[in-house]
Amino acid sequence: MKGLMTFLLLLILLLTPNKVTAGTKVTADTKITAEDAFNKLTKLTGIWKKEAADNSDFRIYFELTANNSVLIETWLRKGKKHSLTLYHLDHDDLIATHYCPQGNQPRLKLTNNSTSKNLSFAFFDATNLKTITDSHQHSLSFELSANENRVIRHESYLSQSNEDSASLILQRTNEH
Repeated sequence: MKGLMTFLLLLILLLTPNKVTAGTKVTADTKITAEDAFNKLTKLTGIWKKEAADNSDFRIYFELTANNSVLIETWLRKGKKHSLTLYHLDHDDLIATHYCPQGNQPRLKLTNNSTSKNLSFAFFDATNLKTITDSHQHSLSFELSANENRVIRHESYLSQSNEDSASLILQRTNEH
C-alpha cells in the first residue's frame, strides 16, 4: 500500500502543470492581479519622452485623478494635447479607455497573461466605432523594467486593411 501511495504521489507531481524541478529557475515575473497592475502603472506618474530624442517636442504625461483611482495618460505633440488614455479598476479588471484623435474610444482590458514585468491590454469593445474594421487601437502593452525611468510601450491599430504595430522606448524626464 505504501508503494502505491508513493507511486500516486510521484504521478501527481509529474503530471502537475508548472512544476518546479531541479535546475528550474523560478522568476519573479508571475501573473499579476488587476489591482497590482494598476499600482504598477501609477509608478509611471510624471513626464516622459522618447528615448534619445532630446530635441523632440513629443511628451507623454501620466497623472492620477479622482482620489488616485484613475491614471490619465496624455500625449502632447508640439505642446498640444493629441490623445488620452484613462486606466481604472472595474472590480477584478483593469480597463484602459483610449480617446483617439480619430474620434472613437476603444476599451481594452488587462489580459490574463499579464505579468509584473509586462502589462498587456486587449480590445473588448468601443464607443463611436461603426464597425470592427474601422481603424482603432486594438492592443496596448507596457514592458516594465527594474529601472523605473525607462519603459517600452507597444500598441497596435487594427483596420480593414491591416494591423499596424508601433513601439516607443520612453524615458522619464526631470520636467515639471
